[in-house]
Amino acid sequence: MAKAQETITKTHHALGTNIVLTLFGTTNMQILDQTCALIDFYEDQLTVNRQESEVMSINHAAGQNAVSVSNSTYELAKRAILVSQERRGFDALIGPLVKLWKIGFTGANVPDDAAIKARLNLTDPTAIEMNDQEMSIFLQKPGMELDLGGIAKGYIADRIRDFWRAYDVRAGIINLGGNLLFVGNSPAHADGNWRIGVQNPLSQRGEIIASVTSGECSAVTSGIYERSFTKNGKQYHHILNPNTGYPTENNLLGVTVFTKNSIDAEIYTTQFFFAGPKAPEWYLNHPEVYGAIFVTKDNQIKISGLANLEVIILDASFTLEQ
Repeated sequence: MAKAQETITKTHHALGTNIVLTLFGTTNMQILDQTCALIDFYEDQLTVNRQESEVMSINHAAGQNAVSVSNSTYELAKRAILVSQERRGFDALIGPLVKLWKIGFTGANVPDDAAIKARLNLTDPTAIEMNDQEMSIFLQKPGMELDLGGIAKGYIADRIRDFWRAYDVRAGIINLGGNLLFVGNSPAHADGNWRIGVQNPLSQRGEIIASVTSGECSAVTSGIYERSFTKNGKQYHHILNPNTGYPTENNLLGVTVFTKNSIDAEIYTTQFFFAGPKAPEWYLNHPEVYGAIFVTKDNQIKISGLANLEVIILDASFTLEQ
């Protein structure tokens, strides 16, 4: 019988990021090797960073015809499209605007209004036909692009958890480039809870300003620290408003969302950033969302939900809003 303190870790580069997988209570590296193969399998289906993938086949046929894909790709795309149609900040069709601004990439610039309006015409999530019987998707306008990058890591993290449970994994941590999913009970603490750091939006990834004590959950952060540039004294970040075509404007530096499933954390962290420092009331009817921590530009930390979780501020330059 494996001892609880036994730990194995594997790093892997995929999904455009560095992945760290950790298992507790086992020394079976085959589980982690197979996990990496599973990640690569989904990346091959979902990537838009290569010319060939199931999602790219949909994009190549935009304005021409519908394309049938595998069940997993179809169901994930359908979820992303339906959430996009809610128009709460998450938009899986925003790719043409991202490519126009190029924030975080070489050639980042501020486009003119005419160019932005032209690209906005290609980001309409209602200009899509989905056929459940044929598992096909049709982007109705030439130039439209489906990009599942804002939801794929969460989906893949959840599938990894399913895979680990098939092996009766006692505990583990899935870190897909900052997208975190904690599986089972923490072996490091007598209460079985995990200690989860909240990213400092003013620092590099890994610098934390607060610690949250929680059971099994996913934690995902959206913030303006990841990709931005400054022009004529004004900072432009990469979180674009799909209604205006410009970076979302509010008093937020970042928001970290805690959920049961990682795919939900991906969705809600984008929607909460779009909504602003106060979580919208509509999320209260969703028990899969445990709560959120908002960090504002005036160095305030605002907590929504998380009533049963311990939150400790670790950086004195930030204060907890009472």
